Amino acid sequence: MKPFHFKQFSILQDKNVFRVGTDGVLLGALVSCEAASKVLEVGTGTGLISLMTAQRNPKAEILALDINEKAVELAGQNFSNSPFRDRLRAELFDFKNYISEEKFDLILSNPPYFEQMDSSQKDILARQQVELNFEQLIQNSSALLTENGLFSVIIPKSSEAFFIEKCADFALKLRRRVILRGTPQAEAKRCVLEFSFCEGKSQEEELVLEVSPRCYSHEYLQLTRDFHVFEKKERI
Repeated sequence: MKPFHFKQFSILQDKNVFRVGTDGVLLGALVSCEAASKVLEVGTGTGLISLMTAQRNPKAEILALDINEKAVELAGQNFSNSPFRDRLRAELFDFKNYISEEKFDLILSNPPYFEQMDSSQKDILARQQVELNFEQLIQNSSALLTENGLFSVIIPKSSEAFFIEKCADFALKLRRRVILRGTPQAEAKRCVLEFSFCEGKSQEEELVLEVSPRCYSHEYLQLTRDFHVFEKKERI
């Protein structure tokens, strides 16, 4: 598969690893990472979100986990080829069994799900869903967060209520929600959710990706301006 080029780094891809997609770019660009010093990404795939986080926060030390050996190898290559290599590491781990005395200021994940995937991508997903479901992701993340840490995910809008309910079971409170629409009139299909143990009013936002098919909105262009090389017309 062809590499995907961003302004400060490139992503090598492989047929056995989830490829670069809009969801990963959105989480990497939207996540509240500015105050984090210790970051954990669960299910890193190619390493895209960790690389975006490292670019946005020059103080962040990032550990990226994946259960897929090929993904860890690929993410490691992408980290090594980047200008942020000294602050990134990829490790092979089943997150269900991940135990660490170290706590993290930020835990982020783009958990895989069935939707608009070809058969090979669905095969990858089927293997990963057997290993880790939403509840396990939430429970283990809550155990690894610092007192003031953030847990940030991008998930299908249809799973939002269930995810918020499960987070509440582990004392995680919704602090920010970004509703994502493909076009202004389109039904919202995704959302970015951020949780913490701290009380407070949730920040509500909405982002429209395209003003019309294949024409990005000004908001999306601004959000990703430090990453995408739009003049080359690359699509994700």
